[in-house]
Amino acid sequence: MTVAGTYACSTKTPMGEQNFTLAVTPAPDGNSFTGQVSGDLGSMDVAGTIDGDRLSWKMELTKPMPVSLDCEATVAGDTLSGEVGAGLFGTFPVTGTRTA
Repeated sequence: MTVAGTYACSTKTPMGEQNFTLAVTPAPDGNSFTGQVSGDLGSMDVAGTIDGDRLSWKMELTKPMPVSLDCEATVAGDTLSGEVGAGLFGTFPVTGTRTA
């Protein structure tokens, strides 16, 4: 099954639950993707890698404070699960469900 799609995601952080939408469009070679994240803290374009059913990408947040996030998730059917690494702030679980 392809990892392409739009996922309604949630991650639990020290600032509370953060909800966002992740859109994933694989490149023709199937080894990378582009997309967009939009949610409670705004929107941004993202790009990352695909390894089978595993996605990896980085995000640079500017609010409520600048922080770099390293994200990894595995897609199983219509479910996404993984972790968001926030440097000194720790690592937080992320889950999602494909909506399109």
